[in-house]
Amino acid sequence: MNERQGARRPGGRSARVGAAVHQAVTDLISERGYGNFTVGEVAARAGVADSSIYRRWGSLETLLTDVALTRLNAQSPMPDTGSLAGDLRTYAANVAREITGPDGLALLRLADALSSNGPQGLQARDDLLAERTRQLQSVLDRARERGEHAPDAFGVLDHILAPMYIRVLFGFGPLTPDYVDGLVDRLL
Repeated sequence: MNERQGARRPGGRSARVGAAVHQAVTDLISERGYGNFTVGEVAARAGVADSSIYRRWGSLETLLTDVALTRLNAQSPMPDTGSLAGDLRTYAANVAREITGPDGLALLRLADALSSNGPQGLQARDDLLAERTRQLQSVLDRARERGEHAPDAFGVLDHILAPMYIRVLFGFGPLTPDYVDGLVDRLL
């Protein structure tokens, strides 16, 4: 069997299309906000056919969820430093860097906007939160396996992530390393 008849090549056309579509979505959210563009506009910006987007993602909400998860996983991966305190400090610093970066506010607004976009939007939001919670839970489970006392995932959300998101969304001041570390210290 030759290469054309075999499996997809990593980094081939499929990867280039995915990257172009993801970048188009991120740019459009930054420029216009969520809900102010269509699959057709994403396709035009990415240089692909609408049908390619529908075939691969099925809906705009599914595409938006994929973009958000891909960015989060790339920019804020779940750490494994050997201690819960180290993992949470690293995770919180990564999230702070991501949400204060050039596309951070757009991605926060995307997650918020999915909540008000009917059943498909709610499902997309729930899928995004479930996957990220599953990843965070793996960090907490690892800590428990080492014999450390670990909070539940909602404790991390309430005491570390929510205060950072509120500060960014409402412009309540910078996310300094001391502030972020303080959130982790108070939780632990």
